[in-house]
Amino acid sequence: MRMFGKILFILYLVVTLYAMFFSESLDRTMVSDEYRYNLVLFKEINRFWRMKHTYGWQITIMNLAGNVVFFMPFGFLLPSMSREKIVNNFVSVTLLTMVFSMLIETAQLVLKVGAFDVDDIFLNTVGGLLGYIVLKIMKLFMKNRNK
Repeated sequence: MRMFGKILFILYLVVTLYAMFFSESLDRTMVSDEYRYNLVLFKEINRFWRMKHTYGWQITIMNLAGNVVFFMPFGFLLPSMSREKIVNNFVSVTLLTMVFSMLIETAQLVLKVGAFDVDDIFLNTVGGLLGYIVLKIMKLFMKNRNK
């Protein structure tokens, strides 16, 4: 079962890297002339929320919930593929999700594809944690079910 988790995790990473750097639907094929970044926590989240009637609910929800949902598999699959405590606890999943997200955001900034956004790091980390919580609830349910 651990091998299956590893394969799923690798597939997730491939899909994530494609979406973050090559997806036309996310405007990742357009290289910007300038560096784009947001270093103020909740600035973009607040902007999208304030402008929800201008942008439309669909774009607002896609931007805010999309980052959370997209990173849930990270928090779910990372501990699923290993029994090692180093990747199978709340703090480790939080830190590893944050580091992975920071690497993606930094690469987007350097490559001028997308933008470095601390709000994305925050939302991605929340997503990873939610994925981890779902995994723990499932394990608890399965453990109680087998009693």
